[in-house]
Amino acid sequence: MENSIRIPYRQLTATLEEILRKTGFDAEKATVCASLFAKASLDGVASHGLNRFPSFLEQVAKGHVKADTIPVKEFSLPVMERWDGRLGPGMYNAHFAMERAITMASENGLGSVAMNNTNHWMRAGNYGWQAAESGCIGICFTNTIPNMPAWGGSEPKLGNNPLVMAVPYGDEAVVLDMAMTQYSYGKMSIFGKEEKSMPHPAGFDSKGALTKDPLYVLEKQLALPIGLWKGAGLSLMLDLMAAGLSDGKTTRDIGQQGEEYGISQFFLCFHMEKLGIDPLELKNKVDGVLDDLKASNVFEGMEVSYPGEKSFQRRKENLAFGVPVATDTWTEVLQMIK
Repeated sequence: MENSIRIPYRQLTATLEEILRKTGFDAEKATVCASLFAKASLDGVASHGLNRFPSFLEQVAKGHVKADTIPVKEFSLPVMERWDGRLGPGMYNAHFAMERAITMASENGLGSVAMNNTNHWMRAGNYGWQAAESGCIGICFTNTIPNMPAWGGSEPKLGNNPLVMAVPYGDEAVVLDMAMTQYSYGKMSIFGKEEKSMPHPAGFDSKGALTKDPLYVLEKQLALPIGLWKGAGLSLMLDLMAAGLSDGKTTRDIGQQGEEYGISQFFLCFHMEKLGIDPLELKNKVDGVLDDLKASNVFEGMEVSYPGEKSFQRRKENLAFGVPVATDTWTEVLQMIK
């Protein structure tokens, strides 16, 4: 990362927690939210970690994120609950929802939570790691404001609707964390700020041709769906499922507000031991698959990695040497303490 410094993980977490406490967050919320922001940067996902912290506080100031609310249960079954997030901090609500799904799964084998009226959960992968670290296979997804065109469309009608799938793997995890756009808007913002083109096409230009220019894509909200028309279709289905199961807002509803808040999410966990699956046998199975994957023949200059592998490697490195943070962002954050 250019123009960056390394900050010890504990210092990063403590700094964010202090700022949140001064902003009106109680001790528990401040601890959870600060940890999730810091974990994202720790794993190398600064676009949804520290880089989002100033804009998150702007949403708090606008009242779109309410620091003093807690979710309220609307409906309950042994393996399914629906909650109203009451516009609380998105990462706190998501952590809470996944923890409820984990608890139900530990009791009944599986558990799920649908949440309406919540906010951006920042780094989606955090909740996959949360499930895996509790011995669960986890799946979660969210809808967003319209920021991606339908296939063949020239205006944003779909959300990038991130999807997470996680499988426990010993002390690690296999965690797929992907938006429905080829690149997340956070990633494109970083490249745009550095005046760089994306490595691969990121969206469409005014004539519908593919472009690597992140600034144009950001301006027009014409990001490229993953898998082309397949990604557009998957985005639509995730939106309908999240809004339908939570009895919450659709991407269309969110778009009519003009800003992204009050969104819908879904969390699902399967507890492996409760379902009679030996964690060691699962690890051996995953070992076989990943060993075969890593033994792939590769094209020149390329390598094969599995979802979550690089995150775990960056985590170990950054715990040892400090979390890389953009100097200007860190300066902005420190000014919030004064």
